[in-house]
Amino acid sequence: MSQYFQNGGEVLWNPATRVAGLFLDMAQAHARLLGVPSGLGPMEEDECQVDVQAFASFTDALVRYYANSSHMILRSLMEGFAATALAVAHSVAEPVAAARELADDPAVRRLVDLAHEYAAAMPR
Repeated sequence: MSQYFQNGGEVLWNPATRVAGLFLDMAQAHARLLGVPSGLGPMEEDECQVDVQAFASFTDALVRYYANSSHMILRSLMEGFAATALAVAHSVAEPVAAARELADDPAVRRLVDLAHEYAAAMPR
């Protein structure tokens, strides 16, 4: 089984059911941490509608929070999710300003590199 993250009828990502559930749960946790909506709707009948502009804003806030934190464990916990979120945002060509503006930050470069690696492995 798999789930669909969609913008209207356009499939952005089609991960396995467990991966999709974990991603949604992590998005909720990060949205609470950041105090901003994730842009991800509920999973209904194997489909989750994504408000791509809200998701890009959420991902931007996520990258900025990550870059501004000096807490190694917090960054470690956020890293995989943030890179995955960047990969999803990239799949719809929705710009994430923080990835560009903070490109000289080694930690942000790492997220961007991971996002490119993840994107190549993400089924659509």
